[in-house]
Amino acid sequence: MHLAPRWRSPLLHATLWLTLVVLAGCASGPPKSDGPEAKPPADLASVPDSEPRLEPIRTGGPNKSYEVLGRDYVPMTDDRPFSERGLASWYGRKFHGRRTASGEVYDMYAMTAAHPTLPIPSYVRVRNPANAREVVVRVNDRGPFHAGRVIDLSYTAALKLGLLKGVSPVELTRITFDDIRTGAWRKGAPAEAPSADRVNTAVALVKPPPEIAPIDDAPPPVTARPARGFWVQLGAFRQRDGADSFQRRVVGDLDWLAPMLAVFSDASVYRLQAGPYASRDEAQSAAQRVRDALQLVPVIVERR
Repeated sequence: MHLAPRWRSPLLHATLWLTLVVLAGCASGPPKSDGPEAKPPADLASVPDSEPRLEPIRTGGPNKSYEVLGRDYVPMTDDRPFSERGLASWYGRKFHGRRTASGEVYDMYAMTAAHPTLPIPSYVRVRNPANAREVVVRVNDRGPFHAGRVIDLSYTAALKLGLLKGVSPVELTRITFDDIRTGAWRKGAPAEAPSADRVNTAVALVKPPPEIAPIDDAPPPVTARPARGFWVQLGAFRQRDGADSFQRRVVGDLDWLAPMLAVFSDASVYRLQAGPYASRDEAQSAAQRVRDALQLVPVIVERR
């Protein structure tokens, strides 16, 4: 099978080196010299989990195929569900401050992780079945490369899961774009939000694409709820086919917006929206780019 060009980074080899040291020195966990700093930050157990957000999946860089110890690895480059069980290890101060496979600096006190093949970036929920603890981490590095191990956790993530004493079994589940858009990744997330949406329509549509329905100031309650935050509404359609067709057009013209797009139904209307954005300013900036490219002015929808 033909593979894409091999990809390597200093930290990938550093992570591999750490795994080999673990094998040679202590089969139950990282060597003592790779623990926390002499005075680690206080109250690390209270560090918040990573907050999943929509980030485009790169097709190159850390998501290229690569080889370690004679084994080929082909990272995922699409958005799809993924679950796995296996052993988790962690890496600490020997790599603190070094570059990860993503190019970001490794912070052992942040909620991050390394995985051999998940897309970079990705968000995963990791569960320790021994104590039922769970964390959400952001995958921004490659590794581990030891048989049976499925994830390398940051020091803080391992601490919160109770895994600092050694390599332990875990269960992990990737958080998909749909999980993020709808808020389904949150534990105990309600099927429907309790409050109504607030819609701002400061500017009328310019050259609206065909089949777009009028946009009301007070839309009816939705039946499939997006996540909380600010959304950019590009159009409303009487038929789902119209929404899907327009979404394909938008993806073709604005590939940077593709991961953010979703169609939500409001009874008899299907709304194409992009989001969620953390602030109104971010949503307005995206709306401006859409207006310049497609010659229409979207509306900003705030979901609470």
